Amino acid sequence: MKRAPGRGRLFTVVGIALLAVMLFPVYWMVNASLQPAGNTLQGGWFPTHPDLSGYLTALRDQGSNLVTSLVVSLGSVAFSLGLAAPAAYALAHFPLRGTNLVVFGILITQMVPSIAVANALYGAYNDLGLLNSYAGLILADSTAGVPFAIIIMRSFMRSIPREIIEAARVDGAGRLRIFASVVLPMSTNALITAAVFTFLFTWSDFLFALTLNTTDTVRPITLGIYQYIGAHTNQWNAVMATTVMASIPAAVLLVVAQRHVAAGATRGVGK
Repeated sequence: MKRAPGRGRLFTVVGIALLAVMLFPVYWMVNASLQPAGNTLQGGWFPTHPDLSGYLTALRDQGSNLVTSLVVSLGSVAFSLGLAAPAAYALAHFPLRGTNLVVFGILITQMVPSIAVANALYGAYNDLGLLNSYAGLILADSTAGVPFAIIIMRSFMRSIPREIIEAARVDGAGRLRIFASVVLPMSTNALITAAVFTFLFTWSDFLFALTLNTTDTVRPITLGIYQYIGAHTNQWNAVMATTVMASIPAAVLLVVAQRHVAAGATRGVGK
């Protein structure tokens, strides 16, 4: 049945209104970043005379924190995929007992509060000397990335026709060769999806960064913004400029990878 034109226009108007409400904080963040230093409530609704001093201050004070977040996020992506890809392949195609129980256990790990994990890691890191280190943050952030990546990639790999794997086995390929030359190339969408979400998990992490760092040696941008607000309460343009710069990598990544993310998140559902 065709939808009535009036109802369709109503839904469009409602959708635009909801989108405007959701995007207004983003607009105000950009607008405030272009205002002169001071209280953002005194700024106009539109930056008629843009002031870039906030971005210059943010780059000077927070540039190293952005680099730290980038290093930790990329390291977490590499570590998570390096563990999750072979694990997902084994759970999807190896005749192992208790596979469903293992998958259920992986799902349970997603329900553990991050604060409980952070507190447990603090004691272990203190004994191992991993506090205030890149390796420590990468391992901590991977506790969220690895289970999610396994779930996404296992579901995708199970949708790969078994006939293709059997054909490769008949041609003499071993399990590792099949994994590297057949399964991984066919699982590109799932790999990109897992990589994107792992990057987003790590990039936006605040709890691990706050708990596992006691100095300024390794300070991600989320922790930098938190400390920046207390130190520069009157320079809200610099604070907002920092948040704008911190949002750009995630936004660009989602725009570039959206096609792969949509395919990787939907294929294999229910397998």
